[in-house]
Amino acid sequence: MNTLSVGDKVPNFTSFDQDGNSVSLSDFAGKKLVVFFYPRANTPTCTVEACNIRDNYKELTDAGYSILGVSDDSQKKQTNFRNKFEFQYPLLADTDRNVIEAFGVWGPKKFMGREFDGLHRTTFVINEEGVVEKVIDKVKAKEHTSQILA
Repeated sequence: MNTLSVGDKVPNFTSFDQDGNSVSLSDFAGKKLVVFFYPRANTPTCTVEACNIRDNYKELTDAGYSILGVSDDSQKKQTNFRNKFEFQYPLLADTDRNVIEAFGVWGPKKFMGREFDGLHRTTFVINEEGVVEKVIDKVKAKEHTSQILA
């Protein structure tokens, strides 16, 4: 796993959001961007994390950030997740893992004693030039926004 670090330029990526719209890094040129990766839509911790961003969305946008949530769930799962919790931001259905691989957040994990490859819960704060300003790899779901803005 070769995760992007602070100071790295984010490689351009293109994926599809929950509605099938094409979304690329270049769409956010000149804007600050938060990209948060979560393992699975509609699971307890991922829901708390995504709802924390929803509940603090105005605070994040007032600070100039655009938001993208990313997992390798299908468009249908992402649509259901977004609609159920009324997220104001797009969720990328990165089923081919192009974005996940570009950020380097896929790799070995341990859960309940078993090891497997999976998506690591990680958040990247990216500046207007497309450079990583902050990497949050110890995401606290209930305090996610404060971690981003800290």
